[in-house]
Amino acid sequence: MKTVLITGGAGFFGELLRQQLLKDNFYCVSIDLEKDHSSHANLVSIQGDIRNMKALENIFSQYKFDVIFHCAAILALSAGDKNLLWTCNVDGTRNIAECAKKYKVPKVIFTSSSCLWGENFNRPVKEDDIPKPVEIYGKSKWKSEKILLEYTDYFNVIIFRTPTIIDCGRLGIITIFFEFIAEGKKIWILDGGNNRYQFIYSQDLIDACIKAMEYNKSDIFNIGSDNVKSLKEVYNYVVTKAGTGTKVASLPKRLTVLLMKIAYLLKISPLGPYHYRMIGESFIFDTSKIKEELHWKPTLTNEEMLYKAYEYYCKNLGEIKKRTKVSAHKKPAKMGIIRLLKWLS
Repeated sequence: MKTVLITGGAGFFGELLRQQLLKDNFYCVSIDLEKDHSSHANLVSIQGDIRNMKALENIFSQYKFDVIFHCAAILALSAGDKNLLWTCNVDGTRNIAECAKKYKVPKVIFTSSSCLWGENFNRPVKEDDIPKPVEIYGKSKWKSEKILLEYTDYFNVIIFRTPTIIDCGRLGIITIFFEFIAEGKKIWILDGGNNRYQFIYSQDLIDACIKAMEYNKSDIFNIGSDNVKSLKEVYNYVVTKAGTGTKVASLPKRLTVLLMKIAYLLKISPLGPYHYRMIGESFIFDTSKIKEELHWKPTLTNEEMLYKAYEYYCKNLGEIKKRTKVSAHKKPAKMGIIRLLKWLS
């Protein structure tokens, strides 16, 4: 039985990854800032902070890890304190790397982000495209990648650059979209919604993580869905299946982006620089490398996974509204000024 450490194991993706690893007969140790109420014979859940080296030393001295899945991260959405985000994401990553080196862990698998960029490439983005993040979360992920790659003489580092991870239970900002649909409000796109924006199904990312355990060198992989349709097509698929009477409507891009910037500066919107830069743009990863090297392929399209997540939201809305002290992706984001847009829709 292999023993793995999952940082952020009580978060949205960390929990799903952990569940699959337990099914596959791995012994899992999870550390997260939030309390994890899960119970399993092969699970040890620790409420702790990866910035605390003493706490990490205590964990690493007790268990011999075959792999570390480094999923822990504070989102810009949930961090009023930028220092908290930076220290958790960056200093925490340095601590994980130091412990992996000291305790001779052979592999660290890191979930990075498409937030490394905030621009439309007008082509699929490749692994050798130089990151240019536009906000603190993306900058923290880019810095974390560089930290981990400093340690490749001591352990293998696998980095997955992931777009938005979607599955049942994915909430956060996407909850705003779900609430509009559930209440029959218009869903807004920009300039006709012909831009294409890629997602990744969590189970497909989990499959890649498991495959990476057998990949015996350091590398960076883009990952994402195939057959990426325009946002207009994706949204129409979801609202048609939802059957709530929602319509997809368009807003002018320049004016909308300007208003989003102002709302962000006034701190009355959950949408930051990455969102208002990319909301009307296209962004798609080239995933040919991961398909060739890891023999991986995605199973769900954007519209299929998004509808699955919407169904979960509708079926569990009562319980979702009661959630407290959970990660940002496991609870609804606050709408702020967007509530006015919903009222006008």
